[in-house]
Amino acid sequence: MNATQPSSLVSEIRALKEKRRAVILAHNYQIPEIQDVADYVGDSLGLAQQAAATDAEVIAFCGVHFMAETAKILNPNKVVVLPDRDAGCSLEESCPAQKLADLQRTNPRFYTIAYINCSAEVKALADVICTSGNATRIVKAAPPDRDILFVPDENLGSWVVEQTGRPMTLWKGNCYVHVEWTHAAITRIRAQYPNAPLVAHPECTRAVRVLADEVCSTEKMVGYCRSSPADAIIIATEAGMLHRLQRECPGKTFIPAPTDRCACNECKFMKMNTLEKLHDCLLHLSPQVELSPELLARGRAPIERMLKLSALD
Repeated sequence: MNATQPSSLVSEIRALKEKRRAVILAHNYQIPEIQDVADYVGDSLGLAQQAAATDAEVIAFCGVHFMAETAKILNPNKVVVLPDRDAGCSLEESCPAQKLADLQRTNPRFYTIAYINCSAEVKALADVICTSGNATRIVKAAPPDRDILFVPDENLGSWVVEQTGRPMTLWKGNCYVHVEWTHAAITRIRAQYPNAPLVAHPECTRAVRVLADEVCSTEKMVGYCRSSPADAIIIATEAGMLHRLQRECPGKTFIPAPTDRCACNECKFMKMNTLEKLHDCLLHLSPQVELSPELLARGRAPIERMLKLSALD
């Protein structure tokens, strides 16, 4: 489409949303302009809950591909579009479904817990899905007589082991963004701001997590930052989160945790979505997420199991 002034583009997006009877869901890591036009901004758990509850005819999912797939699994009869079909995820790529199936066959006692950052095919092989916001609850609820296989994030998995004491076999995958933070880089920023607490995502390595005052999902970061008496807080997660935090806690200063290479850290996949692409996907109802009926059915049960357990919070 032709270049358009942002205010005009936002107006067109809102008009298209009404015309399509659509809802716009956006992850906390999306660019600020998309967060500001979205109907709901949140983490993977909140987005899944919103997708499950919506009565909209069209879901415009501003995130990465696996998130839009989750929305489609929960809404097989709705149109689910995403601004950029190529917005992927290093965690999803690290866990091919066939390799997971091969590993599962080595131990019939495996109870597979799949972090939501995985493909629909992997979800269909799982017993239950989890997010960073509910992973400890999901693991605690796992059958005590089964051997837990946790895929695909080994850092989130190791943090959950620390929280629950439950041994698990961990898939060797990670988020390429969150492993960029190092113990040395975090130590330096903490020395620079000695009175600022550090909040880190559990996808960070243990070397970073041990330096944090709080380790939690992006949604729980909002609650922590609201209640903290600190005027400044260091945030070790994807930089898009700072916009959400600044909006929710306008009187506070949020400091992006630097890596050894840069002053902040962004996900190249999350940043593939733009206002122009959001406009076009609502205009053309494309690209759409399409999954086979079998995959939709097999993927739904472990997601619904997660949502049921999360509703107990």
